[in-house]
Formats: sequence, structure tokens, C-alpha cells
Amino acid sequence: MTPSRPLLLGVNIDHAATLRQARYRGAHPSPHAEPDVVAFTREALAGGADGITLHLREDRRHIQDADVHAIAALPGVRLNLEMACTPAMNAFARKLKPAAVCLVPESREEVTTEGGLDVAGQLARVKETTHVLKAAGIEVSLFIGPDAHQIEAAVAVGAPVIELHTGAFANAWKSPAAAAELERLRAGCELAHRLGLIVNAGHGINYDNIRAILTLPHLHELNIGHSIVARALFTGIRGAVAEMKGRLKPSA
Repeated sequence: MTPSRPLLLGVNIDHAATLRQARYRGAHPSPHAEPDVVAFTREALAGGADGITLHLREDRRHIQDADVHAIAALPGVRLNLEMACTPAMNAFARKLKPAAVCLVPESREEVTTEGGLDVAGQLARVKETTHVLKAAGIEVSLFIGPDAHQIEAAVAVGAPVIELHTGAFANAWKSPAAAAELERLRAGCELAHRLGLIVNAGHGINYDNIRAILTLPHLHELNIGHSIVARALFTGIRGAVAEMKGRLKPSA
């Protein structure tokens, strides 16, 4: 089953900041630091990005507070802030008021976010955060694995949106395990849709495996970062985003 309309593309710009921080470390990088993540964001929007996703981590390993504020101030940008479910980040988000927040797990040991948020294991905590952010007029999404108990927990805490973690599928791509992982995602999409949730997806989606992702039903938005940033080294960010945006069409 293919989507009846083009999917929205959220471009995750974290790894543009990762590249900058590899040379210019610290919360207040040199004014000469490059790449300029705000300029990078403008190019992503010019290439057709429907939204910009970034993760403000506790250890500030890539995106910095100043980056978030500068990008949020860009005219017409739809900002999706990925964040841990902590009081400090809750307060930051309520003050910033981005269009959307995606609650994600966070570990200082991981290179990038691995695994989905255990909503079922911390219902009260996630429910309180979800309620407070929704009261502030922020759309709340939960980054979870395609497991029935986590999807049902998302409904229980009152989150209107989930983002299914596609990492297991991406890691299995072109191996015998890929088909089973794709079916897990398909079942997750179907269940979430039946329960009234908006379904997004992301993690490890690239210019090749997106063909399989497009067969999943009920998807609203894909959030893609690393593959686009990697392609941008060859084509420039505007061209990399435009190419991925074109591939969101079922016939591409």
C-alpha cells in the first residue's frame, strides 16, 4: 500500500552541527565556525524541506542553545525539537514554543539516538510532560519502536503523534531480516492508525531503503538527517534535500 499523497519531509540538521563541533567545540563556537547551521537550514528549506528537526542533547554534543533559537527565528520555519523527557528540557521547550516536540530517549554513551522511548515503562512521567507541552500549544510526538504495548502507551499518555523508530529495519536492509522488520513497521502503522494516532517515521532512512518505507500505510512525515547530510557533501544541501523530497513520491 502506498501513500495517496506526498509525505512531508522533516530534515534533521544535527550532523551539520556535529561536523562543526568536531573542529569548533564548546557552547559558544568561534564566529568563524563552519558549517553555519543556520545557513545550512536555509538551504534545506530552499531544497523543499517541510520542517526542520534538531535534537538539543543534555551534553550539547552537536546542536547548541543558540542554534535552536536562531533557527526557530527563521521566517516560516516549522521546528520539531527532539528532547529528553526531563524538567530542564520541558522548561526550555515551553519557553521556546516550537511547532512540535518529539520526546526521545537519551544516553551520553550513544553516538546517535538508539532505540525508542520506553513510554510503557514510565507512563506517569511521559504523561505529565505530554500534558504540559500540549497545554503550551506544542504538538507532542513520541519516538517509539513499532511495538503494540508502546503504541498503546502513547495513546494512554495522550500523545497525538508517534514517530516509529525505523532503525532496526535500516540496519537489516538488504539482509534476510529486513522483510520481518518492515512487517513490524507495517503492523505498527496499522495499529497506530486504528487508535487515532498520526504516524511519522525516522532513523536510518536513506535514498535506497526509502523505496520500502514508501510501501508502509498511513505515514504522515519522515524525519531524515544523516543520509541527507552525507549526500550534501557531494551535491550541496539544497540538492540533497530536493532529491530526497522527490523520492517521497510513490512513483519515484
